Amino acid sequence: MSSSPAASEVSPVTDVAPLSLCARSPHVPAERLVAEMVPPPRFDSVRFATYIPDPNQPSQTEAVRVLEGFAGGLGGAHAVAGGRRGFLGFGKARAPKAPAGPRGVYLDGGYGVGKTHLLASLWHATPAEPALKAFGTFVELTNLVGALGFQQTVRTLSGHRLLCIDEFELDDPGDTVLVSTLLGRLVDAGVALAATSNTLPGKLGEGRFAAADFLREIQGLSAHFRALRIDGEDYRHRGLPAAPAPYSEEQVTKAAYATPGASLDAFPQLLDHLAKVHPSRYGALTDGLRAVCLTGVQPVPDQSTALRLVVLADRLYDREVPVLASGLPFDKLFSEEMLNGGYRKKYFRAISRLTALARDAKELVAAG
Repeated sequence: MSSSPAASEVSPVTDVAPLSLCARSPHVPAERLVAEMVPPPRFDSVRFATYIPDPNQPSQTEAVRVLEGFAGGLGGAHAVAGGRRGFLGFGKARAPKAPAGPRGVYLDGGYGVGKTHLLASLWHATPAEPALKAFGTFVELTNLVGALGFQQTVRTLSGHRLLCIDEFELDDPGDTVLVSTLLGRLVDAGVALAATSNTLPGKLGEGRFAAADFLREIQGLSAHFRALRIDGEDYRHRGLPAAPAPYSEEQVTKAAYATPGASLDAFPQLLDHLAKVHPSRYGALTDGLRAVCLTGVQPVPDQSTALRLVVLADRLYDREVPVLASGLPFDKLFSEEMLNGGYRKKYFRAISRLTALARDAKELVAAG
């Protein structure tokens, strides 16, 4: 694989050129999309016991208590609205047990208060085999429907005990209706639901409005959800230094050569390449990477490009892949118009996550 043009201007530390995201065009079969609906590597080991509530935010402790009880209530037989038949589907249908309390929870809170940590902890704590639990982002769920078709997705997920949806999006009416309809079918099949989404930075006191928006958008499902407010500041900035300034192109290139498994790409070329790869494949695009090195970071030119970059940022964050970059800092990626527009929640999330990954990348420069 070829390296970026910047690499030729710096004496290589090793004879092995860095990888290139622009040289990758992965094919992802539909069955992999289903098999990968588990908490991402960043959240493999999280549990309720590893969530550290902010002592100044009692809602965080309360959320842990409620979710532990919710997970415990998901044991036992899988509740199906129409009843289950005997072995292999034969025999007299059994009347289902009426589930106790809401069959869904919605975690409402701002950026970095640990909602994904809690959602993954719920997945781990639910007493069911991994194959009977699904975890994915809203975008990954819509991609699954696109890959399998609506009816096959319903059949695939109907036997699950729990479906966790991280980063539920309310900014695309079409996708929201699609997922709302899907969730209605799954609730009818006895699947328990859990979801998160974000309120905007600076608007944490308006959390009830975010919960109301969510419950309104999922329409007839609102009675199945209990909304849990989680207050707090972004833990990624709690007591941590400010995000590091971008490095020079020479530093980024040198680190890419010195880091086995690192990729090196010019940022504008990477944005062009993302347009040629379906977002459902961005996870596969990052397979095996130990770091992503980018030269010439600049503002994204349009909304479609920006939304693709958001998905890539999510996949990199899930996989804990540090991002080392030259050019502009990540909080300059999106224009004021974008940050004030309908997709602002996604852009703020991307900035927060890329900033965290930029902190993680500091060691690459020291090692190089």
